[in-house]
Amino acid sequence: MELKTGDVVMLKSGGQPLTVAEVKGDDIVCLWMGSEGDLFRETLPLATLERLEIDEDDEDEEEDDEDDE
Repeated sequence: MELKTGDVVMLKSGGQPLTVAEVKGDDIVCLWMGSEGDLFRETLPLATLERLEIDEDDEDEEEDDEDDE
């Protein structure tokens, strides 16, 4: 699997979505926001991550919902 900056990934063991900030070979620097708004940054091995596919239809629905308010 090849990752690039901006990809959204998750640990294979579960958890919340992480954003790829930098790719250094098999080391992936990830960022995520904690539940209290804290920003976290950690370098993780590529073997522990899986890419999440973002469904563009879901994004469109969220934008439509915001327009309705």
